[in-house]
Amino acid sequence: MTIKDWPADERPREKLLAHGPSQLSDAELLAIFLRIGIKGKSAVDLARDLLVEFGGLRHILEASQEQFCAHLGLGPAKFAQLQAVLEMSHRHLQQDLQRQDAFTNPELVRSYLTSRLRHRQHEVFSCLFLDAQHRLIVYEELFQGSIDGASVYPREVVKRALAHNAAAVIFAHNHPSGVAEPSVSDERITGRLIKALDLVEVRTLDHFIVGEGQVVSMAERGLLHGMGGN
Repeated sequence: MTIKDWPADERPREKLLAHGPSQLSDAELLAIFLRIGIKGKSAVDLARDLLVEFGGLRHILEASQEQFCAHLGLGPAKFAQLQAVLEMSHRHLQQDLQRQDAFTNPELVRSYLTSRLRHRQHEVFSCLFLDAQHRLIVYEELFQGSIDGASVYPREVVKRALAHNAAAVIFAHNHPSGVAEPSVSDERITGRLIKALDLVEVRTLDHFIVGEGQVVSMAERGLLHGMGGN
């Protein structure tokens, strides 16, 4: 029996249209993306198998092209479609940040940074450059590797802030270990950056650390106090 033979209220696409995407299981959502199954398996059956093989929906979404295409029923075309869907999600969140005050909506900032940084296998230091109303001008990834005093250059951050005519910045980087707790090195480089940006009157609003299931705000922890003129 194929999905077309199922009762209408049990077919993933019809179920989504009738009740909304939140009512679907991971397998049903993935089945809509897959569209078709393989010989002997419906799209839902294939989706269930893939969820088991990958270890969950997140691992499918974050798989490399090689990992993704190594599984039966998947290939370069599906991988390209998935990357397009993920990028549209990034841009949707980015447009929200361009319309809203990022400083007063930390959960939106967390969601955006999580989508950008959580899956990265190495440390990435990024900046949200903001206008005077704290709306996003641009997101940039500036440094990669070990985030410490030797790899993050305050002068380069100041140059990018001036290039974008930014009034404020939010820093972010990920911890591939999954632990989002700020390190001594994180606090040290944040202090150096704040002092450098203070000289050109660019305000530092926060520094977020992105971990496996948590995003820690150094501002909420009170760790930015005393680091500069802010």
